[in-house]
Amino acid sequence: MRIVVAPNAFKGSLSALQAAEAIRDGVLAAAADADLVLVPIADGGDGTVDALVATTHGERRTLRVRGPLTHPVDADYGVIDNGKTAVIEMAKAAGLALVPPDRRDPRVTTTYGVGELLQHAYDAKARHFIVGIGGSATNDGGAGMAQALGYHLLDGNGHELPPGGLALQKLARIHTGGVHADWQQAEVDVACDVTNPLTGPSGASAVYGPQKGATPEMVAELDAALRHFAEIIRRDLGRDVEPLPGAGAAGGLGAGLVAFTGARLRPGAEMVMEAIRLDDRIKGADLVMTGEGRLDSQTARFGKGPAVVARHARNAGIPVVGLGGSVADEAELSLLFDGVEATVVEPCSLDDAMAQARPLLVGAASRVMRLLVAGGRLA
Repeated sequence: MRIVVAPNAFKGSLSALQAAEAIRDGVLAAAADADLVLVPIADGGDGTVDALVATTHGERRTLRVRGPLTHPVDADYGVIDNGKTAVIEMAKAAGLALVPPDRRDPRVTTTYGVGELLQHAYDAKARHFIVGIGGSATNDGGAGMAQALGYHLLDGNGHELPPGGLALQKLARIHTGGVHADWQQAEVDVACDVTNPLTGPSGASAVYGPQKGATPEMVAELDAALRHFAEIIRRDLGRDVEPLPGAGAAGGLGAGLVAFTGARLRPGAEMVMEAIRLDDRIKGADLVMTGEGRLDSQTARFGKGPAVVARHARNAGIPVVGLGGSVADEAELSLLFDGVEATVVEPCSLDDAMAQARPLLVGAASRVMRLLVAGGRLA
């Protein structure tokens, strides 16, 4: 039996690769002759670099860049497809986790390091970019990123703007003469699963600013600054990013990537499945097994990785089983999966479940496989 094992990360406990290896061990405990193909997945957020590098046997590169508070940080990115594609998670260079809680202030945090990663990969001959933009500490509309790419964001006196979203209120013009690369030659795909516009009550500042440390007064200032930024982009670059669905993602980095690199904003999980060539990998399989920390109605509604895997498997006529640390809303899940199995079958605390994630997942995969073997004998 050929089985494709394609789980997402079990957040806080197992990476996607570790989850795939645990499922493999559980399957082999019940069916030692099974032919297993491990395809760790991601949905464009945390873990995307790990999953794509592992699945495609790519490589990882580390670069010292300017962090969200301008202090140096070491950020890595992935290179796949023989160096043609770079996989970048913005949170590695400008993530909220890089800013201590008492220093969170989206008026001053910058995406400069994200631009440094992009430029480094471009200089290394990558021409396709997969960019995950979740978990940001910033609200600068991608201004810092643009400056790292060689754009000059100038005030009325011709001086370069300082870091941060608040400085955008003084932007007078965008000078393109110093851009280091021809981004028209590149294909930039951005994993973006939100539809927030850049500004307004559902924009970057209002919705995501507070979790990054913004007070109501800061939100109003930052929203006005991003609105002004969009006006200058419209005038100087000819791109209207303000109302674009997803422009408000990652403090407006979605808008910045579109404006300064010509990026496309795409559903994250589907974009990853395309990059790992999931359809080719599941072709001829007898079964697909996927999963993540929790399977429930949101798995399907928000296009999470296991749901996308399930749709691809069903389109190919292949049975698919979902494994989750916890499972809820089974009626809805049955529309996606032929079967679901929870790893936790006895009462225990969340901390204990996460600490024992690997053996619990091995056990769940083994239970599923034993039932399938028994069913095969009955047939």
